[in-house]
Amino acid sequence: MEAIVREAAARQAIGDIQGAIALFRRAFEIDPDEPNATHLMGLIARQNGDMELALTLSRRALARMPESPVFLAARGATLAAAGMLEEAVEVLGRAVAKRPADAISRRNLGQALSALGRVKEALPHLREAVALAPNDPEAQLALAHGLREAGAPGAAEAARRALSAGGEVAAQARFLLASLGEGKAPARPSAAYVRNLFDNYAPRFDAELTGTLGYRTPEALAALLRGAGLEPKGGLDVLDAGCGTGLSGQALRPWAGRMTGVDLSPRMLEAALARGVYDALEEADLVEFLARHRGAYDLVAAADVLNYLGDLAPALNAMAAALRPGGHAAFSVETGLGTPYALGPGMRYRHDPAHLIALAEATRLSLVELEDVTLREERGEPVAGTLMVLRRD
Repeated sequence: MEAIVREAAARQAIGDIQGAIALFRRAFEIDPDEPNATHLMGLIARQNGDMELALTLSRRALARMPESPVFLAARGATLAAAGMLEEAVEVLGRAVAKRPADAISRRNLGQALSALGRVKEALPHLREAVALAPNDPEAQLALAHGLREAGAPGAAEAARRALSAGGEVAAQARFLLASLGEGKAPARPSAAYVRNLFDNYAPRFDAELTGTLGYRTPEALAALLRGAGLEPKGGLDVLDAGCGTGLSGQALRPWAGRMTGVDLSPRMLEAALARGVYDALEEADLVEFLARHRGAYDLVAAADVLNYLGDLAPALNAMAAALRPGGHAAFSVETGLGTPYALGPGMRYRHDPAHLIALAEATRLSLVELEDVTLREERGEPVAGTLMVLRRD
């Protein structure tokens, strides 16, 4: 048994995943609950995105060896990856207590605490992760995000150190630096960044937005639609673009005969499904989705979505293409002036309404209604926004 598991682990380490799985299955024939095989199979399941299986296997492994720091670390990381953040913090805290020098578990614990909004608790773990692994760009990036969220100095320095990684880590570091005023903002962040951001935000999204931040954009957009003469009589094909957890879907449902929600974040879509207000939900980039559904909708709405895109020309073009003649687009943006778009310190884009009106007119979308509003609060300050309703000519 031990020899089989060792060989399987060696195969796994060199990337021969199928060979490893075959050997683990042989081990399970001898002992269905062999803890090391169960643990390692759980890691493969998590790597493959099968979170249900990964959660099951990490739980079974830890049940056999509840004091194992390795199994605690894996279980905590799996819980965090599944969005079960409160449980992840408890398990990762136990892992770190047993192995204080485990830099990865320190980073995972800090990120889970940050995702729960407990940034002050997160920072000591994120700092320690960097101290333990100073050449790990992912630890540097995690610390940079934590420092930025806490409003503490050093975020830019940590982000610059993360640039050495290249790839997605470096892209995210450059995006963070642009939000801090260093370098040019990209036309849009990467899809991976947006997906991870909202996957992590999903467990506290509703409570934080509607409670702590005073978010009322869906209701304000619904009121503006009524002000534009579009009464909620049902019967429309409605697309909720960037639907999130479905807060906007609830506000838009009175207009819909059929309502579709689209979002990049699987965890946001899980929450939206639970609301029961959508006829269909799709995991996709909203611009790409719109481009694939030409002339399919009477109303396309995007509440608190376009502020995660910089250059809105592709989005407005895609909205115009997806609308039927006489259809409407309704959306919110964070208000900026003087430049078409700029990346703010909250890592969201601000847009100049005059520029948006010009873009819209170039795509056969004419302005029907515009309203200046407060979208939310951020660090105790109001966030200025603009709501627009456009009509497809």
